[in-house]
Amino acid sequence: MRNAECGMRSGSDGGPAPEPASRIEPGCSISHSALRIPHLGGAGMSGRWLAIDTATDIASVAVGTGATVLAGTHAQGARRHAAEILRLVDFVLTRAAARLADLDGIVLGDGPGSFTGLRIGWATAKGLAQEKGLEVRAVPSLLAAAAGAAVRLGAVPIAACFDALRGQVYGAVYVIHADRVETLVAPAVVTVTELARLTPVQPQLVVGDGAVRYAGDVSAWVSAAPVPLDQLPLAATTLLALVERAGAARLIDDLATAEPVYGRPAEAQARWEARHGRPLPDPSRPAR
Repeated sequence: MRNAECGMRSGSDGGPAPEPASRIEPGCSISHSALRIPHLGGAGMSGRWLAIDTATDIASVAVGTGATVLAGTHAQGARRHAAEILRLVDFVLTRAAARLADLDGIVLGDGPGSFTGLRIGWATAKGLAQEKGLEVRAVPSLLAAAAGAAVRLGAVPIAACFDALRGQVYGAVYVIHADRVETLVAPAVVTVTELARLTPVQPQLVVGDGAVRYAGDVSAWVSAAPVPLDQLPLAATTLLALVERAGAARLIDDLATAEPVYGRPAEAQARWEARHGRPLPDPSRPAR
């Protein structure tokens, strides 16, 4: 799937362009010719979707139809999310020769994960969806990570763990079948040891930055080494393959009130809410 347009390029403003990347072929564009994700076929899905995931250090955006990815890119580093997200969206739409008005909808990484990252991604998607009247669906970001491993492994138990700090992870365990997703353990804030106790069967693999951080606990649970996120397909590309799969996505009925699954609030938010005695305002909602 490698083509000639790999690595960083200069943007129209003279700065670096978004990094066109697929974790199947790290650092390379997946535009021009569509990428087909094995095992994660999206049969029956004919519309084009924009996918956005900002739950982790790797913000990713893609456009495609089911498991056929027309364009995908990413920005690594949580501090880049706010500055880069709209640029990433514009990049993939341009590469896919698509407009927002051409899309059937937007699929979002639902968390849990980075509080700030999720707020940025969701605020962006809400604004775009409201502007063009697009449908919005949300898929757990942990499921997107597990599905990235399922590209190679198929329908076997896979655990995904994002670092939640304080010795804990955002963890879940899934089996990604050809036509549905089986959730063995729903997303929760736990230690790796607690996740192992909750899981009815032993996973073949544990993926994510939390798995890498607590590799010792993972090795006591499964025989395979933990897999970091940067060795998986971009989360946005697997969101495309999952958006219409049974048991994977939830429909966002009310954009004004919808929230991702944060897992737990950020420290700054918790202090703000304790000081003010009310929830932190959502920047994507109109002021009252």
